[in-house]
Amino acid sequence: MGVFTYEHVNSSVIPPARLFKALILDGDNLLPKVAPQSVQSVEIIEGDGGVGSIRKVNFSDEGKVGSFIEKIETVDQENLVFLYTITQGDLLPEKVEKVSYETKFSASPDGGSSLKNISKYVTKGDAEITQAEADAGNEKAVAVLKVVEAHLLANPGAYN
Repeated sequence: MGVFTYEHVNSSVIPPARLFKALILDGDNLLPKVAPQSVQSVEIIEGDGGVGSIRKVNFSDEGKVGSFIEKIETVDQENLVFLYTITQGDLLPEKVEKVSYETKFSASPDGGSSLKNISKYVTKGDAEITQAEADAGNEKAVAVLKVVEAHLLANPGAYN
């Protein structure tokens, strides 16, 4: 078993608290509406949607439809930190046991947000996850971020 950690920093023109509300606190409802090409639905399997909850996310990725199961580990509204772990599903490569994603939203000097994303892959056996594989996952997340950003720009009263 190996553990591979990668970090990405992304930016948005939306202030961090507003973006956190939209993406994290209401993402289950918002993402299927504004990004159905990526997230088709989110179902809570266990819990109330908060820390400890287990969700099934149904997605579409370049025409491929599938799902994955994730556990919410942290929802820190004060510090704008979200951590979840994908434990099974179509997004996990065969060589990966699980992957955890931690996102910290902070203010950027231009009034928008800086999103620091740390992905931690736990692999099976001696398998490895490369920087290129981690970058590909980040690119998909950024595409969803930009769709949400456009929605919030078009709806300035939402999530204030």
